[in-house]
Amino acid sequence: MTTYYDVPADLLNPALADKLSENKSINRPQWADFVKTGIHRERPPSQTNWWELRCAALLRKVGRDGPIGVNALAQAYGGKKDNGSNPHTPAMGSRHIIRTALQQLTEAGLVEMKEMKTVQSVDGDQKLYPGRTLTPLGHKLLDEVAHSVRPIAEELYPGLSKY
Repeated sequence: MTTYYDVPADLLNPALADKLSENKSINRPQWADFVKTGIHRERPPSQTNWWELRCAALLRKVGRDGPIGVNALAQAYGGKKDNGSNPHTPAMGSRHIIRTALQQLTEAGLVEMKEMKTVQSVDGDQKLYPGRTLTPLGHKLLDEVAHSVRPIAEELYPGLSKY
């Protein structure tokens, strides 16, 4: 069976975005038409389905690297900030976009918070979370989309047939 590890991201993410657009829990917020995706960007995204593509990319990245938190994902979606005549510096992506997309994926049942341990504090017991992981439903969705994209991937990348 083909898994999402076997298919390149440039083929998997658009197909997964199409599948996520059918889900009622994944919808673009009203503010998403006007927001930049990070401090290193000058303009908002020009694609019409950029929210679904970002949710698909986040779902794949949580599956590959999970448990992973919002800050680590923001660093992954960051870039170089142009400081004019000064050297470029690393910039993080928008944590609000990532957090909102992960909340929608959680509501859809594709991602969940992984509980690490419970600690006692002055305010009472508090749970610590190392990040988010895939649920079995999210893993199944990723594998189904990867299996449907596999023939196209083998045509474009002939070396994949041995895997």
